[in-house]
Amino acid sequence: MNRIGVIGAGAFGSALAIALARGGATVTLWGRDADQVAAMDRTRENARYLPGLPLPEGLAVTGALDALSGADLLLCVVPAQATRRFLEAHAAALPKVPLVLCAKGIERDTGALMSDIAADHWPKDGIAVLSGPGFASELARGLPTALSLAGHDAACASMLQQALSTDRLRLYLSDDPTGVQLGGALKNVIAIACGLAVGAGLGESARAALMTRGFAEMTRLAAAMGARAETLTGLSGLGDLALTCTSRQSRNFAAGMDRASGAVPAEGQTVEGAATAAAAVALAQAHGQEAPIAAAVADVLAGHLSIHEAMDRLLSRPLRQET
Repeated sequence: MNRIGVIGAGAFGSALAIALARGGATVTLWGRDADQVAAMDRTRENARYLPGLPLPEGLAVTGALDALSGADLLLCVVPAQATRRFLEAHAAALPKVPLVLCAKGIERDTGALMSDIAADHWPKDGIAVLSGPGFASELARGLPTALSLAGHDAACASMLQQALSTDRLRLYLSDDPTGVQLGGALKNVIAIACGLAVGAGLGESARAALMTRGFAEMTRLAAAMGARAETLTGLSGLGDLALTCTSRQSRNFAAGMDRASGAVPAEGQTVEGAATAAAAVALAQAHGQEAPIAAAVADVLAGHLSIHEAMDRLLSRPLRQET
C-alpha cells in the first residue's frame, strides 16, 4: 500500500504528496492545469503554492489521470465545491481503491458532505475522510502534524492510517466521518468571522468570544446531523478551529481580514468557508438549530450587512445560559 495517487495539485494536495513521498511512499500527484504541472515537473517545485520547497524523489507530477491507474489508494484534494463535478466526470476512469476525501467544506447548493457526494460514485466502505489542523506549508516543510482520519469500515480505515502516517504526520482514527467532516468544514466559517472581527479592529476579546460561541454552534449542528459531540472536541473540530482562527496562514481567517480592511484577496486561493457559510445556515434551519455566527458571516459576505451591523446583531441577541 505504498503507491499513492493524490488528486489536486493545489497547496494542500501538493503538501500531502510531498509529505508522503518524503515518508517513503511512491506518490503520483495529478493536477488539471497543464502549465502548472509542466512547470512543477521541470523545476521540481510548486512555485505557485509552495515556493522554495523542492519536490522529493518518489513524487511524480502528471496531468494524465490514467497515470493513477496503478495506485493502491487515492487522496482527493479537489476543492469542496468542485468535488461533485470532478467525480461525475472522472470517477469511472479511476481505480476503485480506497478513496480519502480531504476537502473541508459543505456543498453550497445541496448541503451535502463530501462523503455523501462520493458515495454516488464509490463503494461506501472504501471512502474515508481526512481533516484536522495542518497548514500546507508546515506539512510540506516536514513540521509535525496530527490529523483525524475517519471511515465507515474499520479495517479500511486502519489500513489507511498505517499507509498514510509518517514520522512527521500522525493520524488518529475516528469512526465518526460525519463529525470529522463537519468539524473541518464549519470551523472555516468561524475563522472568517474571527478574521472579520480582527480586521475591523474589534479586538482579541471579540475573537475569543467568536471562537468559543462558534465552537458551541458547530457542536450543536453536528449533533443534530447525527455526529457525536465529542468528535468536535478533537483534531478536526477544536484543534482545527484553534489553528485557523489565530493565524493569517489560514485562508479563511485571511479572507475575513481582507474583507474587513478592503484589501484585495490573493488570486487562486480557495476559501472554503465562503460557500460553507450559506450551506451551514440552510442546514441549521433544516435541523431546527440556531447558527447566528454562520448567518452573520453569510450576510456580510453577501453584502447584506456591514461587519459592525453583524456584530451588533450578535450582541443584541437575548441573554441566555451558556451551553
